[in-house]
Amino acid sequence: MNPLILVNARHACPGGVPDLIPVGGSPVLLDWQAAQALEALMEELDGWQSIVPVSGWRSFEEQTGIYQSSLAENGPAFTRKYVALPGHSEHQTGLAIDLGLRGPEIDFIRPDFPYEGVCQRFRERAADFGFVERYPAGKEAVIGIAHEPWHFRYVGPSHAREMVHRGLVLEEYLV
Repeated sequence: MNPLILVNARHACPGGVPDLIPVGGSPVLLDWQAAQALEALMEELDGWQSIVPVSGWRSFEEQTGIYQSSLAENGPAFTRKYVALPGHSEHQTGLAIDLGLRGPEIDFIRPDFPYEGVCQRFRERAADFGFVERYPAGKEAVIGIAHEPWHFRYVGPSHAREMVHRGLVLEEYLV
């Protein structure tokens, strides 16, 4: 899959299933290129000791279930902020991953991924391995999704470095 594909509320995910492999010794799947980059980054940080993969690739059916469950449990306002419509989720590309700080309980929709410790070290090195924090604070109006410090997107190292350097999200970078 093209790592620069834009998927959001206005741009649907293309059909097909990417070439997926598991990450972090878990059943969480990512596109093979994103998975290899994530494994290399986590190896450098010894990250799997403290960080867990929460959600990677999702089928249309899984995204539909998550969306409907969130509507029932959290209501429409919360769901619009944090859960993409089925067919419009980056998770369906296999290029996005939600990560969480290891703990006794992990919130599937909003996992804890603080701006300190190993999570911050992950952010600081992410671009060199092709990842960007996809929904940063201050860009909600541009991306249409609330700030999600746990959601990372693989775009490739050169693009990630440029996006971080220029302070751009994918919608701005692709203009």
